[in-house]
Amino acid sequence: MSEINHRLMILIAGPYRSGTGDDPAKMAANLRHLETASYPIFQAGHLPMIGEWVALPIWHTAGGQAVGDELYDDILHPTAGRLIDRCDAILRLPGASKGADNDVRLAQARGIPVYERIEDIPVYHAQAQD
Repeated sequence: MSEINHRLMILIAGPYRSGTGDDPAKMAANLRHLETASYPIFQAGHLPMIGEWVALPIWHTAGGQAVGDELYDDILHPTAGRLIDRCDAILRLPGASKGADNDVRLAQARGIPVYERIEDIPVYHAQAQD
């Protein structure tokens, strides 16, 4: 792993809704899978981020009722796009996902690095005590 002297906020992108048939248990399992990358990113000195961590509470408080409803579509993917504006990199986990593929496309258009393996993420090397 290479080292850098600043922390990154890294968006973890991968399947969430894709391939679940909107089954809440399968979606929850997909979210847990995305979350497995959060601790290694944290250990590397960075701040992990998952779009659903931000979007789902917004959707619920806005009155979202069912996955795929109008509010869901108005909130979930646009939230990821707004996060990408603030993120320094993306970790694209394996698996078919139109949303994650779109996150990668947006990141590439904005010149944000996209990593496909946690091992490729540079480690934060503190210059001074945190």
